[in-house]
Amino acid sequence: MKSFEGKVVLVSGANSGIGEAAVAAFVQAGAQTFGLARRREALEAARQRHPEARWVLADVTNRTELEAAIAEALAQAGRLDVLVNNAAVFEFGSLADSGEPMIRRQLDINVVGLTLLTQAALPALIASKGSILNISSAAGHKPVPGGSIYAATKAAVESLTRSWALELAPQGVRVNAVAPGPTETPGFDKLPIPAELVSTVKAQFVSQVPLGRMASSDEVARWIVSLSDPSVTWLTGTVFAIDGGMSLT
Repeated sequence: MKSFEGKVVLVSGANSGIGEAAVAAFVQAGAQTFGLARRREALEAARQRHPEARWVLADVTNRTELEAAIAEALAQAGRLDVLVNNAAVFEFGSLADSGEPMIRRQLDINVVGLTLLTQAALPALIASKGSILNISSAAGHKPVPGGSIYAATKAAVESLTRSWALELAPQGVRVNAVAPGPTETPGFDKLPIPAELVSTVKAQFVSQVPLGRMASSDEVARWIVSLSDPSVTWLTGTVFAIDGGMSLT
């Protein structure tokens, strides 16, 4: 029997990168897996790549859409055991150059959206005594000059993880986080910088990683699944650094 047989998982930001890898890994582990995405064309493309998963459309900054997506998942599956809060954006800029739209976009998606989705899913997670797995970043506990806003959002995610772990423990809901280091995802290609500079940015990150490379999305997804496993019943409030030693530098 697969470890997630009979369990239901929902992953946000599921149409690419770490989220997409997590969807595939949960399906392989036997979970009935829902991927949440905010753009219909991206969702339909992901559905074509992963027809064995189920897909729901919602913007994590829109409470009404999130409540409808959770209701749809519950109508189809009858329960929810694991919520993976993966949806996030990252943009770089010095303090002087960080415009208000860039600041608000990262806070709205990475912190407010994560909270709204968790609130929408919470009754179902309490009913199943399930778990929440937040995706943080090495930036959440490591200074990032030129990336302070993103780093601040991930520091908030780590604080939310610890506070929610204490708050929800009496209801049997466990809350943990993983904090990946630099990972090969399409997010780098979406940065508002010239394409020829993307490799330079990646090289700068790799220079801070003792293991000397970026992670693959599959490597991070492996830990997401492991820490969400139904047998992991004695673990809450922990942030796991999955970063090739980056936190040590």
